[in-house]
This record gives sequence, C-alpha cells and structure tokens, in this order.
Amino acid sequence: MRLVDLIPAPYRLLANGVLLAALAGGSAALAWQVQDWRYGQQLAEQAKLHTDTLNQLTFAAAAQQQAEQDKRLALEQRLSVSEQSHYRVLSDAQRDQGRLRDRLATADLRLSVLLDTTESASGGTVSATPSTGGVVHGPTRAQLEPAHAQRIIGITDAGDQGLIALAACQAYAKEISTPK
Repeated sequence: MRLVDLIPAPYRLLANGVLLAALAGGSAALAWQVQDWRYGQQLAEQAKLHTDTLNQLTFAAAAQQQAEQDKRLALEQRLSVSEQSHYRVLSDAQRDQGRLRDRLATADLRLSVLLDTTESASGGTVSATPSTGGVVHGPTRAQLEPAHAQRIIGITDAGDQGLIALAACQAYAKEISTPK
C-alpha cells in the first residue's frame, strides 16, 4: 500500500489544491519576476538614451557658447585696435593744436584773415593791388590779435576733438553692427 492511499480523500483533495495553489502562486511570482526584469531592462535602455541625448545637448551648448565667446573676443580685439587708432589720431591732433597755440603765444606765428577788398566801410572800392611801396603781393589780409587767435584755435581744437570722437563712435557702431 502507498502512503497516498492512507490519507483520506478529502485531505488528498485539499493537499492537491494547496499544491496547485502553490504552483500557480509560484508561476505568478515567476511571471512577475520575468516582467520586472523585462521592464527594468527597458527602463535602463531609456535612461541610457536619455543620458546620451543630454550629453549631446550639453556638448552642442558648450560648442555654441565657445563659438560665441570666440566671436566676442575677436570683436573686443578689433575694437581695441580701433580705439588705439582713434586715440592716436586724437593725441596727434591735440599735440598739433598745442604746438599751434605755443607758436601763436610766442608770436612766431600770426593768424590773419582775408579782407573783402571789393567794398570798404565808406562804400567805395579798394584796390586789390598793393601800393608801390609795399612788398606783399596778393590779396589784402588783416592780422588777428594773439588773444583772438588763441580763442579761434581753442574752438577749432574742440571741433577737431568732436569730429575725432564722432569718427570713433561711427567706427564702433559699424564694428558692432557688422556680423563677422
């Protein structure tokens, strides 16, 4: 006789049910485990793809930032050269104006203006040719007082500086607005 035959039938049915339930439960757990591995593998692949995409975006952004920095550096260098050039022009003009003021102050140089010889204060005409005793040939000129000459030189100096500054501003605006 077998051991199974000694167990009453209702208990055998119960044991078979428990055994079937354990097998079904084990199969379900195994199915859950397989599904967990499969989803875990898919999530790992997605995470790897996401990381690769983020790395590519990071490299592209870094390359773009480096290109922009290179452009900015090139622009700064061009502006520096332009600024040095305009500073040199300005200092040359100031030096020339200073020399002119010094020459006027020492009476080494006199400023004169052309006179309109076609009309005089009385309404008559004055001859454009000098008198027979004169040695200066050409149009009639009047010399300015040194103080007035200094004021005129100061005005022209300010005008020259303004024109040089305007040229510098225009060169700067052109350099900034021209894409390279």
